[in-house]
Amino acid sequence: MGLPAALRDQVAAVHRGSALSERLRLYDGWAARYEQDVAALEYRAPHLAAASLSFAFPAPRAEARLLDVACGTGLVARELHRRGFRCLHGVDGSAGMLEQARSTGLYQELRLCLLGTEPLPAPAGGFLCLTTRSNPSNLRYKAELEAAMGQLERSGAWQKLLAQEVEYWERATTEEESTQGTGYISGVVYIYQKCPVPHLEEG
Repeated sequence: MGLPAALRDQVAAVHRGSALSERLRLYDGWAARYEQDVAALEYRAPHLAAASLSFAFPAPRAEARLLDVACGTGLVARELHRRGFRCLHGVDGSAGMLEQARSTGLYQELRLCLLGTEPLPAPAGGFLCLTTRSNPSNLRYKAELEAAMGQLERSGAWQKLLAQEVEYWERATTEEESTQGTGYISGVVYIYQKCPVPHLEEG
């Protein structure tokens, strides 16, 4: 499909890595050349996520507290920074990806954290941004992600503001992954708001 064989192999390996530990190991190994590779895939998720958040926060943006979940190398942070967001926090399950994100200097805090296995570190009133693919090989992970976020909603921790389906997410590496023969895969941008924690007045 017009992409280098090495890139197709790398993406295929990450997509089919079913066990979480295996996926994280693959992302650790991919971190150094990740941005170069996803540029070739025309990866639009960071731009789309930042655009959605910009719509949610017309102004002022500098004080808006945002948690970038599965922040990877910091591509979303770069897009958000261009749009005036400054209070950025990030979490990812891959130490290799976090090291790359740290080098951007754009995050106030970065933490190793797996969604669904431990609490997300976000202040009351903060917002959460999350993106994922909707291609066939990622549907199981997408369902797990949505189940984890659904649990956080039911617990009263987060409130969903947006779940935006996007058709042209990035270039497909195989015909099987392509959405209706477009040559691209689809994806979703999620935005959640942290629910305020009720507390008793001292007294």
